[in-house]
Amino acid sequence: MATKRTYQPKKKKRATTHGFLARAKTTSGKKIIQGRRRVGRAKLAA
Repeated sequence: MATKRTYQPKKKKRATTHGFLARAKTTSGKKIIQGRRRVGRAKLAA
């Protein structure tokens, strides 16, 4: 039996763990968004 791949994509899971609102909730998450804004990223969060 072959082993299952580790990455099984789910849109909901991705949004809740790495999404903008999830980042904005925490202090460290806000720092991440701030840093990405400073660099000039087109996407701030997943």
